[in-house]
Amino acid sequence: MSMTLRLSDAEAEALRRRAAHESRSMQDVARQAVREYVEYHSRAELLDRVLDEELPRYAEALERLGQ
Repeated sequence: MSMTLRLSDAEAEALRRRAAHESRSMQDVARQAVREYVEYHSRAELLDRVLDEELPRYAEALERLGQ
């Protein structure tokens, strides 16, 4: 699937410089950034879900430990 990504002039210039610094294409750098963003936020959502489900189970013990 393809898409058009519109960047501000400053964003495009920063991406161009980063890609040149890494000797990679702007597209490669942008695609990696998207993959990392999705992976990071997927992990964060999973952690939030687990904490929401498990913390109440241990709330009393955690409270005692905090005293």
